[in-house]
Amino acid sequence: MAYVQKLFNDNFLEYASYVIKERAIPHLDDGLKPVQRRIIHSLLEMDDGKFHKVANVVGHSMKYHPHGDASIYEALVNLGQKNMFIDRQGNFGNIFTGDAAAAGRYIECRLLPLAKEILYNPEITDFADSYDGRNREPVVFPAKLPVVLLQGVDGIAVGMSTTILPHNFREVVLALQACLKGEDFQLMPDFPTGGFMDASGYQDGMGSVLVRAKLDTSDEKRIVVRELPFGATTASLIDSIENAAKKGKLKIAGLSDFTSDKVEIEIKLPRGVYTSEVVEALYAFTDCQIHHHVNLLVIKDGLPVLLTVNEVVRYHASHLVEVLRKELELEQRKLLDKLHLRTLERIFIEERIYKRMEEMETQESVYEAVMAGFEPFLKQLIRTVTEEDIKHLLEIPIRRISLYDISKNRQEVEAINKRLKEIKFHLAHLTEYALDFLDDLLKKPASQTPRLTQPMTFRKLGAREVATRDKKLRYDKATGYLGYGLTGGDLKFEVSELDKVLLIHKDYSYSVIRVPEKKFVGKGLVGVWDADKDELDKVVFSVLYKDLETENLYLKRFKVEGYILDKSYEFMPEKSQLLKLTTKQNVSIHVDYKQKPLLRILEETFPVGKYLVKGVKALGVRITAKEFNGVKFVRTGNPSGEDEPEGEEE
Repeated sequence: MAYVQKLFNDNFLEYASYVIKERAIPHLDDGLKPVQRRIIHSLLEMDDGKFHKVANVVGHSMKYHPHGDASIYEALVNLGQKNMFIDRQGNFGNIFTGDAAAAGRYIECRLLPLAKEILYNPEITDFADSYDGRNREPVVFPAKLPVVLLQGVDGIAVGMSTTILPHNFREVVLALQACLKGEDFQLMPDFPTGGFMDASGYQDGMGSVLVRAKLDTSDEKRIVVRELPFGATTASLIDSIENAAKKGKLKIAGLSDFTSDKVEIEIKLPRGVYTSEVVEALYAFTDCQIHHHVNLLVIKDGLPVLLTVNEVVRYHASHLVEVLRKELELEQRKLLDKLHLRTLERIFIEERIYKRMEEMETQESVYEAVMAGFEPFLKQLIRTVTEEDIKHLLEIPIRRISLYDISKNRQEVEAINKRLKEIKFHLAHLTEYALDFLDDLLKKPASQTPRLTQPMTFRKLGAREVATRDKKLRYDKATGYLGYGLTGGDLKFEVSELDKVLLIHKDYSYSVIRVPEKKFVGKGLVGVWDADKDELDKVVFSVLYKDLETENLYLKRFKVEGYILDKSYEFMPEKSQLLKLTTKQNVSIHVDYKQKPLLRILEETFPVGKYLVKGVKALGVRITAKEFNGVKFVRTGNPSGEDEPEGEEE
């Protein structure tokens, strides 16, 4: 049994680790999940400038991705809809309507130049064996931009998930420049569906954002949805409006969808209902307002880590500098090799070293003769002569030797040396070189895309806030029923179906319940109060009770600040008797004492306001230890001089 348990634990941990690192969570370096990286790698291998059938790309990607064609096709369509790395042809679906893409055999795609510029450099990319060992695939691409912020991503793994919102390309590039210059920067999401966004709770990618549809309310009898909130489609938005209308949350006369390449959903209002009365209900009860929580989880150094947007930008600023350094050093090595070969060719031909080979009979003697011919000129060379160098020289055709142009060779050498000086300068000034690279990116078409989502601050509307309080809440003492569906009983106040009410019961406990249509709550209910937080904060309960052991009179003043729905709470201490309860503030306690010898004061008044308001669990304050006949709340400063009882009585 212990062996089976250990086997299960080990296998589960391996599976969880695999799902987190190899399927669901993007890598910080290139912002891609493994399936996305394999698709782009396949497109790079297939790239010939022409469009490829998506079905063919999916088939090619299966050499690297072991999870079947469906997941590859879905990921490819998703990448294509982001309009960043993949050029598409055919029906790739519609992000506005939610319509699915056509089958892979009908649509085509190819890589955009930006993908090659940002991601592709196989000579500085680490490769690993594919799942079956037959091919090699990139571990991560050496991305020059934080793709994870540009595209955004969702992923669910074992025990963790990631939700990263997309950002504007130009704003991300400008943020990288600001970071390299040591300046402050701030990034906010930007969504392809447009709309409005309140990012006051974004918390640099660790909080949440509130997004809203853009509503055209210029006509008081018609509302037109012009832009969608991120996460909604026209289909889901229309469904949510219809459901809200069926439940009576809002009133509409008609709903029409005219969406094509732009969103246009028309909401017609019935007679007597106007735009200003419906807008808030649309935000509260439909997908016209959506709340997105952000969880910026990525793979870094082989482990899942939570980062802020600021940390991602700073990481990629240094990562960009490192990638550019590797590219410059790679180009430098190639140019030095090329310069070495051009120098060898010039000496080999100008000094007629090739003539030394004419009398040689073996390959070894040919190599020795050529090597000896270069000995007087070793100081002109960048490095020592190798067998590979000699092999290259021996492969030069006779025709090329006879037509050798010394002037052309010198021009080529000068160009190489000029470029080497530029590279040396750039390597000494990598930050400035990175800034120039980003300046060039700002001239690309991707950087010309304006911000689509308009940032603003708006109050989050809850459904309860905009619900119409048009139902009459009644309590029938005779039957013990409470609800807005009763026709008889005492009217308490008007409510909506979404409201909550606080009840104080006969046994001196209290509970908070949702407003019922009809519910038995017991006979002899002490009182009913609106449990809306703004309303409940105004209510101070003042309770007079008698300690049954000491016969002393106590006053307890408290507020109900927290509760769990339908849970019963005690607000009276054990072995006590409730005498009076009120929520009035301008009252005093009037006590009538029992007449006894030597007792001169037969009645006394205590202002309630001088006693502190405490929590529900706190004990009361003793008012008197004298025996009394009766006690009541009276209005303070009654001009008639008569006592007036206030509040509810048991």
